[in-house]
Amino acid sequence: MTEMLPFGRLLGLAEWDALPEDDQHRRLEVSEGVLMMTPRPMPVHQRVVNRLAVLLDEHLPRDWSAFGEVDVLVTDEPLTIRVPDVAVTSTESASANPARFRAYDVLLVVEVLSEGTRRVDRVTKFSEYAEVGIPHYWIVEPWGKTALSAYRLGPGGYELVSEYTGDSAIRIDGIATIPVDLDALAERK
Repeated sequence: MTEMLPFGRLLGLAEWDALPEDDQHRRLEVSEGVLMMTPRPMPVHQRVVNRLAVLLDEHLPRDWSAFGEVDVLVTDEPLTIRVPDVAVTSTESASANPARFRAYDVLLVVEVLSEGTRRVDRVTKFSEYAEVGIPHYWIVEPWGKTALSAYRLGPGGYELVSEYTGDSAIRIDGIATIPVDLDALAERK
C-alpha cells in the first residue's frame, strides 16, 4: 500500500479513492489529509456496534436509516474522512448508494470506545463532528456496566443531554425514542 501514498503532501480525495481495500485488519481514516490506521475493533466492540445499528434502524422512522462503519466526509480541504461505528442518515441519501456520506446528510454518529481510540473519540471526533454540524453524537462505553453519553449540538458545540445505563429510552429530538438495554448490547445471547 505504501507505493500509493502521496508522501510529502496531504492525502486528497482522489488518493483516498485509489487506496486498495484493506485486508490487514486495520481501519483507515483520514484526518486533515493524514492517513490514520487503527486496529479493527475487537469482537465485543463489534457486537455492540452491530446490535446498536440494527436497534436504531428498527426504531427510526422510515425516512432515516442506520449503518455500521460507513465513510463520512467531514471536510474536503484538508480531507477528513471518518468511519463512525454507527451513522444515521436520511433514507433518501442512503438510497443514492454513495461511496461516502457527507456530514450534512448525517443526523447522528455513534462511537463505541476502544482502548486505543478513547481520546480520538472524546476529543478529536467530538470537535470535528460538532464543527460540521452533525446534530447528535453518542459515545458508548462497553466495559463493565455499559454506558451511553448522548450529546446534542448547541450554539457552542456539543452539550451533554443525558447519560444512560441499563434499560433506557434514548430520545433523538423530534425523530424517535430508542428503547435499549445497554447491558444486553455487549452480552452473548
